[in-house]
Amino acid sequence: MSVLFICYPKCSTCVKARKWLEENGVDYTERNITTENPTKAELTEWVKTSGLPLKRFYNTSGMIYRQMDLKNKIPVMSEEEQYDLLSSNGMIVKRPLLIGKDFVLVGFREAEWKEKLI
Repeated sequence: MSVLFICYPKCSTCVKARKWLEENGVDYTERNITTENPTKAELTEWVKTSGLPLKRFYNTSGMIYRQMDLKNKIPVMSEEEQYDLLSSNGMIVKRPLLIGKDFVLVGFREAEWKEKLI
């Protein structure tokens, strides 16, 4: 099974996740979230597949999130506006993302990744 690994190469969590994938022999395709930002259609599908609320896809610890005061803006935005925002800048999206045939994992939690991949 091959998965899509969406990351920001300078992110320490993404580096740790990539190392985990390699150590566990997981076949993956890597995609840099800053040069190939997720599209609105992709994000819509991933949120649906993940079963997670849309808010889990925000990089709440990121500088842009804080600079844009998204903590206060997101609660009053429509879902459509939120998808537009997320698809406009990869640095707003929580990473890494691991996309499989029937699952989407947001962030790196080793136990969760192990359950889906090993």
